[in-house]
Amino acid sequence: MLRIILSLYLGFICVSASAQTAEPEGVIQPQKALEASIEDSNKESPEQRLPLRELRLFTQVFEQIRQGYVEEVSDTQLLENAIAGLLTELDPHSVYLNEESYGDLEESSSGEYGGLGLEVSTQDGVIRVVSPIDDSPAAEAGVQAGDLIVKMNDNPVRGMSLQKAIEKMRGKKGTPIKLTIFREGQDDTIDIDVVRDIIKVSAVRSRLLEPGYGYVRVAQFQRNSGSDFVATLKELKNDRPKDEPLKGVVIDLRNNPGGLVPASVEIAGALIDSGTVVYTEGRLPSANQSFEATAGDILEGLPVVVLVNGGSASASEIVAGALQDHGRAAILGTQSFGKGSVQTVLPLGDGRAIKLTTARYFTPSGRSIQAEGIVPDIIVERAEIRPYNIRKTVREADLEGHLETGEGEDKDKADDKDEKEDLSADNQLYEALNLLKGFYLLGSRQSD
Repeated sequence: MLRIILSLYLGFICVSASAQTAEPEGVIQPQKALEASIEDSNKESPEQRLPLRELRLFTQVFEQIRQGYVEEVSDTQLLENAIAGLLTELDPHSVYLNEESYGDLEESSSGEYGGLGLEVSTQDGVIRVVSPIDDSPAAEAGVQAGDLIVKMNDNPVRGMSLQKAIEKMRGKKGTPIKLTIFREGQDDTIDIDVVRDIIKVSAVRSRLLEPGYGYVRVAQFQRNSGSDFVATLKELKNDRPKDEPLKGVVIDLRNNPGGLVPASVEIAGALIDSGTVVYTEGRLPSANQSFEATAGDILEGLPVVVLVNGGSASASEIVAGALQDHGRAAILGTQSFGKGSVQTVLPLGDGRAIKLTTARYFTPSGRSIQAEGIVPDIIVERAEIRPYNIRKTVREADLEGHLETGEGEDKDKADDKDEKEDLSADNQLYEALNLLKGFYLLGSRQSD
């Protein structure tokens, strides 16, 4: 049994190594792999040799489970569980992907899958909500960033692997699931019923907050998010009346869980003339990379304010950090999540894969994002905006016989015609717009 387990164990290592170096896939001969590994091990120092004592312990535990567990479990399932355990204990983001999970990952990257619309991680043995995706069933049901999922359909999730939790949350459209959630500030847990749906993530959306001031929401970084963002900025800038040019843009990355690195590089690069967007450092040579911006700033220096919060993670932090380091945008909101690690998906050649943490992200100035996050230039906590009920005072325009402006129309009445969005429910966006106006006013006066 020891010989068989060692062969399978070492065969798995060889397959993983093959995937990392992108060599042609082939059939791994476990016995040859074992002999080669032992030979290599003998050439290494005692500290570098295979831990045979621990491998023997593993086979003992394997055999005890195989023979004595209350229900029969196949050897294949036990070995898959062992592989999953190897990754689960490394960090919250390294996972084993079976065929179904690997397919789900591909669906998520493309922007369409069946589920709740949550980005999650593990924390203290339970599932932590990084952020709900905009307009998803979870968001509409009231799930919030920072919530801890302690039960699913009344079944505790403590100790459940992240991948297993994701599998349980995904499912066919129309099927319900009950989430029991612990929320900071609440005395007891909360039960939230969510009905699964086809999650079609609209990654990039835009609108005008008021004439001349644009708003771009990036909900997630998918394959087409970079090109969609570039097209959106061009539309905001070019499709304007001559007397109402674009004066600035707010980019909203709040509760954006991240996604694909190339999309984040393209988005940040669209606003930076040149230079580094992000670089990575890891143990393998292939993990040490630098991602550069393409030449040209689409907005040609127009003011930009980026909104972030505790739900802004990974690729969102790449964009915010790059724009902050290059002095291209003001970052406003609260400190971001701090996911500064790179996960590489390594296919195993049979429809399965592993998602392995292989490097760390660094901003252009060398700041590590991992467990630190991006600290905004201007910290604005979420708060409620309520105007004072001030007693109406008499103004010149209220006096009988007052002189007109001489412009043929009262200026206040003209201003009332401008379409302005009521931002009182979102104080962070309200402050971002005011900051954007200040930047534009200062810039235009300096140029005059």
